[in-house]
Amino acid sequence: MLFTRLAAPALLLGLCVLAPAASHAAEPSTPAAVFRETGRIVTDDGVNEQRLLKIGGIDQWVSVRGRHRTSPILLILHGGPGFTLSPLDFAYMRTWEEYFTVVQWDQRGAGKTRAANDPAVVTPPLTVKRMVDDAEELTAWLRSTYGKDRIAVMGHSFGTILGVELVQRRPEWFSAYVGMGQFVAFERNEALGYQQTLAAARAAGNVQAVAELESIAPFPDPRRPERNYEGLRIERRWLAEYDGYYWRRGTGTSDAVAAFSPNDTAADLAARRAGEGDSARQMWPELAMVDFTARNRFQAPVVFLQGRHDRGTSSTILAEWYETIQAPSKTLVWFEESAHMPFEEEPGKTLVSLVEKVLPLTR
Repeated sequence: MLFTRLAAPALLLGLCVLAPAASHAAEPSTPAAVFRETGRIVTDDGVNEQRLLKIGGIDQWVSVRGRHRTSPILLILHGGPGFTLSPLDFAYMRTWEEYFTVVQWDQRGAGKTRAANDPAVVTPPLTVKRMVDDAEELTAWLRSTYGKDRIAVMGHSFGTILGVELVQRRPEWFSAYVGMGQFVAFERNEALGYQQTLAAARAAGNVQAVAELESIAPFPDPRRPERNYEGLRIERRWLAEYDGYYWRRGTGTSDAVAAFSPNDTAADLAARRAGEGDSARQMWPELAMVDFTARNRFQAPVVFLQGRHDRGTSSTILAEWYETIQAPSKTLVWFEESAHMPFEEEPGKTLVSLVEKVLPLTR
């Protein structure tokens, strides 16, 4: 009774204080509008710029956001190829902006960049070199525009291929390289993920999964590489089913979350889906040749944020490669409750890791 008598006036007082503020402006009416308002940067020295930037001769979409212009820049290289992270940043990366100026970039052929150009003209040919050239040009623009001699770059999945190439090409431009879902040796990675998924399906007695996986054997097929992309849909479906993509969450909720993005229209998200398919189809033969096993020397500090259960980009192979890496400093943070998407699966630990392991390197 004492709690009720004391609490009720306090609550009424709170309502009296809040009510006038609510009457000054209409509340946002849609989820996207709510997230747009909650993500609004209100600091005097904040940065919130979204624009099409001429990169590699075409318009490419770039977002630069941070609460303080003096914060170090963190450039995100999304995966896929074609799997843009910009529609997810409102849900998982807003807190990063308290410590970094975060740059999202929809790569050539992907997301809003795809939507802004004629795919028939812009998309082919997509090559790793072309994408790294684009990333280098963007980095030069960021350094010049924001007066930063060095920036940090974070690659996720396919983006780690671009990240390694970029940092090894221009080490003097980077305070740190961060790899999440790090690719090392593509053909070995795909073979090991396939074997582990098939073993899991057999252990579970899943007759359908075993039959479908055995139908694409050998995977990958070095003698008939055209079969590898055709078999990828089957392999990835069951890899996700058996916790290799998200840990105990199947295929996850990325698409559902993206649907609430405050900055992406339905047309933008359709372009994202189309770009992911086209990019993967074009680039898969070249990606099958990627092997960083001997590319283990870095002139910039290296930080890996790796899901322990990742089979999309094998945590086993990454751990082996990490032991051979030579760099000014190196750090490997294991995410014990994650597979391929630690920033979604363990967002709190991702933020803490960026602040504790990466932020000091930018100083």
